[in-house]
Amino acid sequence: MSAHVRKLIGTIVLLVFMVLYLAVAAAIGSGRISEANGFVQFAYFLIAGLLWVIPAALLIRWMARPD
Repeated sequence: MSAHVRKLIGTIVLLVFMVLYLAVAAAIGSGRISEANGFVQFAYFLIAGLLWVIPAALLIRWMARPD
């Protein structure tokens, strides 16, 4: 697979992943987490705000692989 095709596929997958991740994280955050105390809310949004980096980094590493 050429680098151009990998980058195209990776970009589309990354955009779809981010939209789905955002929707799920926001739904969870506006549900039960909104009733929790401030520390639990802070911890949830900190973890949810950073957790997407791992799969995105793996995908970007795959996209940047040489031919």
